[in-house]
Amino acid sequence: MRILVVGGGGREHALAWKIAASPLTTSLHIAPGNAGTASIGTNVPISADDLAEIVRFVSEREIDLTVVGPEQPLVDGLVDRLLAAGRRVVGPTASAARLEGSKQFAKDFMSRHGIPTAGYRSFSEPEIEAAFNWIHRNPTGPFVIKADGLAAGKGVIICDTEDEARDAVEAQLRENRFGSAGQHVVIEDFMEGEEASVFAVTDGKSYRLLSPAQDHKRIGDGDTGPNTGGMGAYAPAPVVSTDMMDVVCRAIIEPTINGMREEGTPYTGFLYAGLMIHRGRPRVVEFNCRLGDPETQVVIPMIQSDFVELLLAAAEGRLDEVEINLHPGSAACVVAASDGYPGTHTKGHRIHGLADAGGVEGVMVFHAGTRFGSGGDFETAGGRVLAVTAVADSLGPAIDRAYEGLGLIEFEGMQFRRDIGMKGLLRERPPA
Repeated sequence: MRILVVGGGGREHALAWKIAASPLTTSLHIAPGNAGTASIGTNVPISADDLAEIVRFVSEREIDLTVVGPEQPLVDGLVDRLLAAGRRVVGPTASAARLEGSKQFAKDFMSRHGIPTAGYRSFSEPEIEAAFNWIHRNPTGPFVIKADGLAAGKGVIICDTEDEARDAVEAQLRENRFGSAGQHVVIEDFMEGEEASVFAVTDGKSYRLLSPAQDHKRIGDGDTGPNTGGMGAYAPAPVVSTDMMDVVCRAIIEPTINGMREEGTPYTGFLYAGLMIHRGRPRVVEFNCRLGDPETQVVIPMIQSDFVELLLAAAEGRLDEVEINLHPGSAACVVAASDGYPGTHTKGHRIHGLADAGGVEGVMVFHAGTRFGSGGDFETAGGRVLAVTAVADSLGPAIDRAYEGLGLIEFEGMQFRRDIGMKGLLRERPPA
């Protein structure tokens, strides 16, 4: 099969790496890809957001299957265009991708179908005084203020006081901080608990579960400092036990897939449920219409069965014919980021030690913000530069191997967290 992966980050490198390993894959293209994907396929200089060029490329090259990584082209309707062109694709249509593209749609959908989530209200700019009054009547806080649309991971603000909440609402609705993404604001009740991510592949009727994961959003050890796109992850997350996963499937995954189909917008592709688990009860923080990053870098290596066979079955509506086999152990991933990230950071620093890191048993190095320098060397080209992943029989050795691999890599200003997976270890080995 001729396969195209759309995207250029660490998530797409992990997807491409797994797809390249399938005997069903005869040629692999990545648009636009990065310096890491160039070694396993052919990078195509087309932006993931250039829908017309992607459709043209898929049609001209007779691509058999397209796998869409990022959320923006999904929300913008890339899957609809490819289906209209008669091409097979893994991902939801624009109508189904509203589960991520519109917080208000997702909350209303969950309300209609009895899917557990936080209480909420949504407001537009003409309703800003009503939003202020609602905050005033619920003064205990914290308040969770969300931009309705996609805001590059920056559209969620947790406010401890009424004044902070009013300022956040005003910044979105009157000051246009998030542009069109902030034309509506969703105010949610704050949820206590432990976060986890559950992923499913679905053809709109059947689904197959991937390993549940937990990521680390803050830049600093101990969950300190500003939020980032993710500084590491591990899978499976012990907080999602077998019993908990059964609850999540019955209360969240199945009602979501069935509800979308019943409403005439069947959901296909990857469904990502971001959860808050408190006292044995899971609730949805948000849905995403794609895999997470860096969760993909631990979830994908845990798949032991043929990944392309799974994706093809999802695209053709016959997922009930295919089983998925997962590694019985664990995976851990540590992200190496540029100095200054998630703020202003420099680029163009030479990266050393990649081959040495990849030689550690069970270690894979996935590229994100990398490029080729003028001399052909790998160099930094973004905030999150690399994700060093390791798979082992249990979480502790997986973490140790990931850090062993990371310790062999160097570039100027490299920063990383030193406590990835510690929550999982504490659950596996509670203190005496």
